[in-house]
Amino acid sequence: MTDPAFPDYPFTPKRFDVRPGITMSYLDEGPGAMDGSDPEVVVMLHGNPSWSFYWRHLVLGLRDRYRCIVPDHVGMGLSDKPDDAPDASPRYDYTLQSRVDDLDALLRHLGITGPVTLAVHDWGGMIGFGWALRHMPQVKRLVVLNTAAFPLPSAKRMPKRLSFGRDSRVGGFLIRAFNLFARGAAWMGTRRSLPADVRRGYIAPYNGWRNAISTLRFMQDIPLAEGDRAWALVEESGRRLPDYADRPAFIGWGLRDFVFDKHFLKGFTDALPGAQVQAFEDAGHYVLEDRHEVLVPAIRRFLDEHPLRHG
Repeated sequence: MTDPAFPDYPFTPKRFDVRPGITMSYLDEGPGAMDGSDPEVVVMLHGNPSWSFYWRHLVLGLRDRYRCIVPDHVGMGLSDKPDDAPDASPRYDYTLQSRVDDLDALLRHLGITGPVTLAVHDWGGMIGFGWALRHMPQVKRLVVLNTAAFPLPSAKRMPKRLSFGRDSRVGGFLIRAFNLFARGAAWMGTRRSLPADVRRGYIAPYNGWRNAISTLRFMQDIPLAEGDRAWALVEESGRRLPDYADRPAFIGWGLRDFVFDKHFLKGFTDALPGAQVQAFEDAGHYVLEDRHEVLVPAIRRFLDEHPLRHG
């Protein structure tokens, strides 16, 4: 049954106690979830400040044949939004490593130990490729959409809008008090104007100081130099990225993304020279919003043409 607050999201999310007292919401759509069959698995990972809502068109385009696993990271979407204060109970440490550990826990909970396709967007790229460092043989295909799996390219400057949240107390206050980051992304993350109900779908999970915590903590965890908490994981992921060059990869990219721009796209095409690439001059960061009519069938064709061999 479709929730009117979330258009084109006719799913019933499931819930999983990913940590003591902390519940993760996730989608498990398609064959295999209930009927005992063994379909190919596509794991879709969102970033900040979106949630599984971002992947809704792709889930609808794949779930007749593919099992789609789509978590809301802790603090995001419909998952719990715990505090990280020292005396909080339950307490959550909003770090990249926590995200990787949560993904691992979810997939173990679901019994997914065989081949998977990683579909990643935004900071979901670092979460997915961070998880894959210990599970590389499982990762058989890649779907890469405006994301990263390596440190900020040397030719790319840190965008001021991200620095404002990452490094400024004033910026951090505005993000949590006024849901500034999610609101801004819903207005500026696309080239096409999103319908009002779709914008509300992106914004609603983060209304209020408590609910917006993860949108800020994600920004504050962006590693820019050695010594930053996530640096070693991001650096190792970037070093290992060319190891995936022997696997089918699809890259879909909105070239009007002010963060994940042509420099990030070049990082992926250099590491994955055999990848199928569709780049759009008329699409922004939320490339699946701008061009889902093109991308969903293109990704479906890519998956259909590169079937996985189990075992």
